[in-house]
Amino acid sequence: MFDLFDDIPKPDIAWHPDWIAADAGSDLMGALIEEVRWQQDFMNTPGGRVPLPRLTAWQGEPDAVYVYSGIRNVPQPWTPAVAQLRDAAQEAAGARFNSVLLNRYRGGLDSMGWHADKERELGPEPVIASVSLGAARSFEFRHVRTHATHTLSLTHGSLLVMRGRTQLEWVHRVPKEPGARGERINLTFRWVDASKARR
Repeated sequence: MFDLFDDIPKPDIAWHPDWIAADAGSDLMGALIEEVRWQQDFMNTPGGRVPLPRLTAWQGEPDAVYVYSGIRNVPQPWTPAVAQLRDAAQEAAGARFNSVLLNRYRGGLDSMGWHADKERELGPEPVIASVSLGAARSFEFRHVRTHATHTLSLTHGSLLVMRGRTQLEWVHRVPKEPGARGERINLTFRWVDASKARR
């Protein structure tokens, strides 16, 4: 994926663009739209609470409580399609996951801003497996010190695994793309240490 002789810093990732066959991915996306309890969350900003520019859901084991952007996520039980993807992602990533954040991008104006998944309940070097279904969207990494950037197109049925110091040394985002057409669902599987969760 990256030129081994390029000395620009690179995130510690594994990228599988054709991880799920197109037809199987479409079936899974349809199941997720139907079975997941999607909600509109709000986040804290200097100007007050504003709606997230996407729909979300949080599933996992009962104690996998996760807090980000002022949102306290108490997990809903695993639904069938999500559990199927969790099991496959665990095998591909060589890691265990007890929770997942699901994001539903309804169109090109839905987005996610620059951030790193480095909350204390995720541990110092979390393994995060990101599964994408539906419309392709750009996914950008930016190095926190050098500001070097890398961009991937997260395509239908792809798997991106982030590990090591990626969350410490990089931020990432899904920018707005007004020209993008169609919905996208992204699932980011992770392990939450309940003993470190903020109450």
